[in-house]
Amino acid sequence: MTFSTILRTAAGAAFGFALSLQRTLAADPLVIHVGYEAIGVDNRPFAEGTSAATARAGEFLEKEFANDPNIKIEWTFFKGAGPAVNEGFANDQLDFAYQGDLPSLIGRATGLKTKYLLASGARKPSYLAVAKDFGIKKIEDLKGRKVALQRGTNSHLSAIKILEAHGLKERDVQVVNLDSAATVAALTSKDIDAAFGDTQLINLAAKGSADIIYTTKGDDPRFGRNAGIIAREAFIEKNPEITQRVVDAFVKAAQWSSDEANRAAQFELWGKSGTPIPILEEYFSKDTLAYRNSPLIDDLLVSQYKEQAIKSKEFGLIRRDVDLNRWFEPKYLNRALERLKLKSFWQPYGADGKPTAS
Repeated sequence: MTFSTILRTAAGAAFGFALSLQRTLAADPLVIHVGYEAIGVDNRPFAEGTSAATARAGEFLEKEFANDPNIKIEWTFFKGAGPAVNEGFANDQLDFAYQGDLPSLIGRATGLKTKYLLASGARKPSYLAVAKDFGIKKIEDLKGRKVALQRGTNSHLSAIKILEAHGLKERDVQVVNLDSAATVAALTSKDIDAAFGDTQLINLAAKGSADIIYTTKGDDPRFGRNAGIIAREAFIEKNPEITQRVVDAFVKAAQWSSDEANRAAQFELWGKSGTPIPILEEYFSKDTLAYRNSPLIDDLLVSQYKEQAIKSKEFGLIRRDVDLNRWFEPKYLNRALERLKLKSFWQPYGADGKPTAS
C-alpha cells in the first residue's frame, strides 16, 4: 500500500467517523432543563423581578448556545413554586432552576444533590395586604385571622419571621395555603383576611381591592427573601464546560438587569409575565437595580441562608440541621466575572448588611 493510499484511507476513515459522530449528536441533542419556581399571569411561561426572569424573557441562554445546534434550552415554570422544583430535581427532570431560600434548604435537608451557583432575586421584599374594611391596621391585628401564604416557599419563611417580630407565631393565625392566583381571588372576594406576597398584592392594592399595610422595604433586611440559581450535581460533574456557559449567560442577564440605563426596558421585558409595568416600577422603587439583581455570593447572602436554615428548623419547617458549607459553589461565578470583566461591577455586602471591599 502506497503512502498516498494510506492517507486517503485514513482521511476516509476520519470523515466516516466524523459523519457518524455528527449523525449521533444530531439524533441525540443535549436538552438543558431549566426550572423557575413561579409562573406568569394566566400561566404565561414568563416571570418578573429577577435576573433569571430576564434570562428567560431576553433569551440569554438560548443566545449563548445559538451556534450549538445539538444543545437545546427547555424552560419549565412551576405553579407549585419551590416544592415543585424540588420534585423536578428529585426525579432528575431539572438541571438548573431559579429557586427561593426555604425550598432549596428543604431540598438540601432531604438529601437533594444540588449546588448553589449564583444569586438571582436576592433581597426581594415581602408585602402584607389586607381585605378592605376588615379593620386590620397593623400586623398584630392578624391574630386569629385567615392569612394566605404559599407553604414551602421563601414567602412562607419571611411571613413567619415577620409575625414573630410582632409578637405572633404561625399558630396564632389561620394559615390558608394558596398560590398567587388563588390568593388574589380570595382576597378580592374577602374569603381571607390578609395575605403575604409581592407584585400580585401591589397590583391588587392599585386596583383598590386591598390595602398594603406593611412591606419589608426599609425594615430589617433579614425579613426579606433570597433566591438563586441551583444546579444538579450530576449535571455539573458531567458537563462542567456547559455549566460554565450557563452561568456566563445568567451573569450577562444580571449585568443587563443591573444597568440603570435599562430600567424602563427591563420592566417592559418583564411585562411578558403579565405584571403591569407600573407595578414593577413600584416594586423596585427606592432600590437600585444592581442591589436587587446582584449575582454575588457575598457574606450577606451566605449569612442570610445560614440564618434561614436555623430559623427553618426552629419553626419546624425542616427537621434536621442543614450543612451549607459545601453547597455554595462560587467557582463558575468567579470565572464568569473574570471572563466578562465584571469583577468590580457589583458591590459585595458583609453579614452586617454594610458594603465591603471587593
